[in-house]
Formats: sequence, C-alpha cells, structure tokens
Amino acid sequence: MHMSDALISPAVGGTMWVAAAGLVGYSARKMRHCLDSSRVPLMGVMGAFVFAAQMVNFTIPGTGSSGHLGGGLLLAILLGPSAGLITIASILTVQAMLFADGGLLALGSNIINMGFFPCFIAYPLVYLPLVGKKPGRGRIAIAATLAAVLGLQLGALGVVTETTMSGIADLPFAKFLLLMLPIHLAIGLVEGLATTAVVSFVWQARPDVLELADSPGDGRGRLGSVAVCLLVAAIVTGGVVSWFASTRPDGLEWSVAGVTGKAELAESTDGLHGALKRAQERTALLPDYDFAKTQEPARGGQAPAPEESSLGQWFAPSAGTTVSGLLGGGITLILVFLIGWALRRRAASAPSA
Repeated sequence: MHMSDALISPAVGGTMWVAAAGLVGYSARKMRHCLDSSRVPLMGVMGAFVFAAQMVNFTIPGTGSSGHLGGGLLLAILLGPSAGLITIASILTVQAMLFADGGLLALGSNIINMGFFPCFIAYPLVYLPLVGKKPGRGRIAIAATLAAVLGLQLGALGVVTETTMSGIADLPFAKFLLLMLPIHLAIGLVEGLATTAVVSFVWQARPDVLELADSPGDGRGRLGSVAVCLLVAAIVTGGVVSWFASTRPDGLEWSVAGVTGKAELAESTDGLHGALKRAQERTALLPDYDFAKTQEPARGGQAPAPEESSLGQWFAPSAGTTVSGLLGGGITLILVFLIGWALRRRAASAPSA
C-alpha cells in the first residue's frame, strides 16, 4: 500500500507530513515512559523482521493481484502502539530513501495509512478488547484477524481519500474505493493469519511480552531467545524467501490499473514532485530492491517476463534481492535500535518529578 508521489499533491503531502511528524513526536514522548531497556533490542529486531516480510508479496488467487504484510498491527501487539508507530515509520523511511519504495512526498501519508490506523485504531479498539486479559490461541487468532482487516480497510480508505483530495490523478473516488476495499479485505485476512502465527509463537515463548507491550517496565525480563529467533527469521526471509515473492501488482497498483489501465501513473518532473524524484534517485542505492540496471535495448526485442505459476509466484534467485533484504533489514535494525536506545537514555537521565 506504499503510495507513490504521482498520487499526492504538495498540499496534501505536506499536510500528511505534518500529521505524521506530530504522531511520531507524540509516540516518542510516550515511549520514554513505557520502554524498558530489555525491549530496545526487540524493537530493532522487529523492525528488521517486518522490513523483510514486506518484501514477500503473496498472490491473491483469482484476482491477478498480490499483497504483503503491513506489519503495523504486529508491531503494536509486540511493542505497544507508540513503539510500533516509531518502528513502522522507520521502516517506511528506509524503504523510500534507499529502495525508492513509496514516494518521499507521500511518506507522511504512508506513515498514517500503514502506522496510525493499525497501531492507534485497530490495536486498542479491536485487538485488545477481543483478546482480553487472558490471551489464548483462539482469541489471538480472532482478534488479530479482525484488527488486521480493520487496519487495512482504514488504510485503503485513507489512500483513496488522500488521492481524491490531491486531485492530480484521474481516479474517481467511488470507482477507486470499490476496487481498493475488497482487495485489501483479502490482503487483511492473510495479514491476520501471519500476525496470528508470529504472535502465537511469541506468546508461547514469552507470554509477558504481550502483557507488558505498552506498560512501564523495569527491564527485568530478558527477551534474548525471542529476539534471536525473530532475527534469524528476518535474515532468512529477506535473504532467501524474498526470491519467491509474487511479481503481480500489489493491491494499490492493481486498483489503479483497474481504473486507469496502468499499474503506475507517470510522475511529474516539475516543481516539488520533480525535485523530490531527483533526490530519491540519488539516495536509492537499490531501487526496487535490486541492483540498478542500465537501460539497454535487448537483442531481438524485449526479453520476455519470467513465467509465473498458477499462484502467480516464481522462483527467482537474485543477488540484488538478497543484498537488499539483508542490507535494508540491517539498516532498519540499527536505526530503530538507536532511536529506542536514545529515547530510553533520555528517559533515564530526566529528573524525577
């Protein structure tokens, strides 16, 4: 659901940037009161894990579309909504800056759509009441699935609303919405299953992680074994499992194509759009999660695209994809860890009231 700058006007993009910055600032202040030192490494590892998981698009059968884990809800469940929002914002920033995944102007919108809705709406209003004070496998599954669906539906509505308010893309509100909501319902169901699997694993290994996700901690609980398992999963997912990602357009691209006939809209090269596009081209070391390719005409015409199976997936070992998964996950881990460490250090040095 990463929005490109082709969908966003400077006015809407700037407004969403301000909203996202305010939300990040609020979350940072909250984290200073509820983040203990043992959770800082888990923040970094979860950032790397979600980054890697987002690289693996899964096919939505019968649609010609694909989706990927959003991760906001998962982060909120394991870290709390404030730390979850900081972590997903860090992931989206790394993706936009280094991999040209999502526009720079649209970054604020992406943080709101993929961070605010799952962390501050779906998690407290759906997941927490349903899972209750005594989590069980069944309760976790129902709560995670319904919360994931709600978070994705609100995010899809946000994309359509922001695009319509921008008025620079020929995407009528009603027609765009009628495509975005159903496809993201299907994606939300899959995300719910994936979230259930990870949360159930953590709950079985360390139930206290769920109980104290957004509560003040004393740092006594060590989360080493859980963090190591998730770190290994992040490395394997980003380094190898990403080879199996579906090549079909994601839910947003599929919806845009359903309205316009084109999966991607041309971005303006003038004004702020052009300046940000050129800036992103300079910072994107691995655009589209692969080594940058020179534009050379193929002999005998354009090379055919790799064939997909009936599920829309194909095995494509790629050094560029592996480097992207490992490098992006590593940078995200370090960035999120440093943010958590800095906030924790600042809280520890603050004078007591």
